[in-house]
Amino acid sequence: MSAGLLLVGASGLAREVLAACAVGVVGILDDDAALLGTSVGGVPVIGGIEAALQREERLLVCVGLSRGRRDVVRRLRGLGVADARFATFIAPSASIGATSSVSRGSILLDGVVVTADARIGEHVVVMPNCTITHDDVLEDFATLAAGVALGGGVTVGEAAYLGMNASVRQRVMVGAGATVGMAAAVLREVPPGETWVGVPARAAEVLA
Repeated sequence: MSAGLLLVGASGLAREVLAACAVGVVGILDDDAALLGTSVGGVPVIGGIEAALQREERLLVCVGLSRGRRDVVRRLRGLGVADARFATFIAPSASIGATSSVSRGSILLDGVVVTADARIGEHVVVMPNCTITHDDVLEDFATLAAGVALGGGVTVGEAAYLGMNASVRQRVMVGAGATVGMAAAVLREVPPGETWVGVPARAAEVLA
């Protein structure tokens, strides 16, 4: 397998990865035909997503939205792309505790701090300056926007999304597919699929 790296998705997240000093990126794959032959952050867009089948480089899926990222990964798997081809990116300025783990496909950007015994699943995106503390679990495809802070023992479910500067109290669970609004303060469990906002955070329909 080639030592190079292909980014999947000509997105703002792709530019964030490139800005964080991702060496060895040789191209970007995106299905938008208008982007073919252009460049993003100085890296050429060389084909659509299915072009991954004709290439050997490792792949980093740079789709910002949790569900969209999950859809792209499932599509690639359906085309026969092996999980071993998915790369992991941790920015040089991120700090990962020795007893914490980051699974394949995940992206941790500048200033992220992960302390002790945290577990980050596959294809998770953690934007700049997030704090993930002891015993936290981020399940596959979860997304933390910039500045999110998690207390100890928090679980963020599969494909959940936490908005910028949101905070979650220790030992609280954010359910799969849930959305937490910007600057929300989550003090109790967020059920799967619901949207919670505010301080303290409550279900969006309650506030409507």
